[in-house]
Order: sequence, then structure tokens, then C-alpha cells
Amino acid sequence: MSDILPFLKSLISAAGVSGHEAPAANLIKQKWTPLVDEISEGRLGSIHGLKKGSAKKAPRPSVLVAAHMDAIGLMVYRIVDGFLYITNIGGIDPRVLPGTPVIVHASGSGEDLYGVIAMPPANLLPEGEGGGVVALKYLLVDTGLAPGEVSKRVRVGDRISFGTEPAEMSGGCVSGHTLDNRASVAALTICLEALQSKSHVWDVWALASAQEETTLGGAQTSTFQIRPAIAIAVDMTFGKGAGADGYQTFPIGKGVTLGIGPSVHPFLYKRFKEVAERVEIPVADDLMPEYSSTDADAMQLIAEGIPTMVVSIPQRYMHTAVELVAVKDIQRAGRLLAEFIVSLEADFMEKIVWE
Repeated sequence: MSDILPFLKSLISAAGVSGHEAPAANLIKQKWTPLVDEISEGRLGSIHGLKKGSAKKAPRPSVLVAAHMDAIGLMVYRIVDGFLYITNIGGIDPRVLPGTPVIVHASGSGEDLYGVIAMPPANLLPEGEGGGVVALKYLLVDTGLAPGEVSKRVRVGDRISFGTEPAEMSGGCVSGHTLDNRASVAALTICLEALQSKSHVWDVWALASAQEETTLGGAQTSTFQIRPAIAIAVDMTFGKGAGADGYQTFPIGKGVTLGIGPSVHPFLYKRFKEVAERVEIPVADDLMPEYSSTDADAMQLIAEGIPTMVVSIPQRYMHTAVELVAVKDIQRAGRLLAEFIVSLEADFMEKIVWE
């Protein structure tokens, strides 16, 4: 079994706020280069890795597997007396922010600054604003620097990343920021490693997509460029935990999920289910009655339409600085992807129907 932890920990320690993914992209490019036949970069910064299939007849059919590499984060919108006022990049719950360590990517100095998110005392906030959750517009980042130094180093528009360190936890779990969705990048990496010793007829495009948390732009533009026959989005889903145990949540460490909904082609769902049963990987149905809220929503609408699937890894504490996932679920997702790819026959597209 692949020891993916060192790569995963380095990946979730890297910056890469949505629209500014280069630090994470560089790590992925380095890791994938020996695993694929060709590596390239999309115009919006996504990473494309092509592993060629064994079919003699050209052009070979291709499957695109996308895992977004961008992260939620913050942006400086005002600087007052050395304190940074912040707004969100992607979906962030302000309840979890006070006290969180962050990294300010200071463009004025070109150096990163350590900071913490603070909130003013309740009595200094406008009437009615200090009694419960403090709105994001009142939160501040304190770097510890004097106002003059902050003015020299930080600019309005500078990005801010979470600064928590990855932690290996009991029960085979890992915690940290940005596991959504770099745990899926790790799963896709496991898939590529597994395919080194397996024969597959189809070409495989591995996509580390940019901007999923904000625009879906990376998956949309890269899928248009590559034009695969089918596409798979690998992402995170909600794990069962304290106060989160409804039908839309799934136990940590008990397997991966398969999407069901308008963004998911039922024929691909059926094949994934069959493959999972054959190789004894536990799966659960993840209901997506409207949008999947993944790259699949963009990929299936490219050109005349691309049959698309969603595979997800359960995770606790989504969109916080202490997300938590079971390593064996990452490994299961990677293995399932590889086994699905191996199962694709040369004439698979002649069989696929929407029913």
C-alpha cells in the first residue's frame, strides 16, 4: 500500500488559495512527473498529467480524473493601525475563525508573515454585534508588527492562508487545513502509482484543477481543452461527527461514497458500484439531488456533454483549519479509481446509455 502521508502532509502545508495555486501546483507537478508520460499546465494554472493507454487504435478513448488543488482562504481588504481586515475567498464559516493561526502572503515584502485572527472585545463592537457569532467584517489579523512595518509589507488584496500544522491522529486519521481537496489529490496520486503496474486500454488524464472553490474555472477550461470521453470528479463529502449524523453524512474510515444525482451519469455509477464490489472496497451512496458542488457540475456540461461521475472521501470539519480524514479512505479512493480505469474496455462508450 502506498505511503501517501509524507506527500499529503507536504501538500496541506503548502499555500494555494483559490486563484493562486502555484505553491501546491509545483509540488503536484514534481510528484506526478515520474508517474505520467506527459505533464503540462492549463491556462488557468491547472496541472494536466497524461498516462497513455495500451490500445493500438488511435485515437484512444480517454478518461479525465479531476481533484481540485485550490483552497479556501482570506483576502486583505483594509488595513487600519497595523491590523488587517479580511474577507473570504470561498466558503468560510466565521464561527471557527477567531484564534486561528494564519499565513499572510505579503506582496510588499515578498515574504510570508505569521498572524492570528482576532476579534475586538464585545463592548467595542456596534450594538447587537457582540453577543453571538462575530461577523467576518469585524475580525482582524494581527501580525504582531508595528503599523509602519505592516504598511511596508502588506497590501490590500494580499491573500491569507490557514497556518495550522498537519497532525497525525489516533485511529489512522490525519488533521489539517486544505484536506478539502488535497486529500483527493493524494488519492489520485495513489491511482497513478497503482497504474504503473496495471494494463489499461484508455488514456488517463490526471487533473489537479484550479479555482473549484470559487469559479469551477480550472475543471471547466481543462476539460474543454482535453475533451475526454468520460470524466470523474474526486472530492470530499461530509463525515459523521459531533452534531453531524444525518443521511448526508458518512462514517470516517468506513469507505468512500459514490454520487447519485443529475451531475452523475447512471451508467458510470453502475460500473463503479460493480468494480467496488468486485475488489471489496466499501462504498455508500451520496445523494446529490441538485448540484454536486464539485468539479463534476462544470465538467459534464462541456461541449455536447461529458458523462461524469463523483467519488468522494468522508471528512469531518469541512472548510475549517482542522479538517479530519482517515488515511485508509484516501487509499481506498485511489485504488477504486485505478480499478475502474482498468475495467474500461475499448468499446465502453458504445455501451454507455443514460437510464
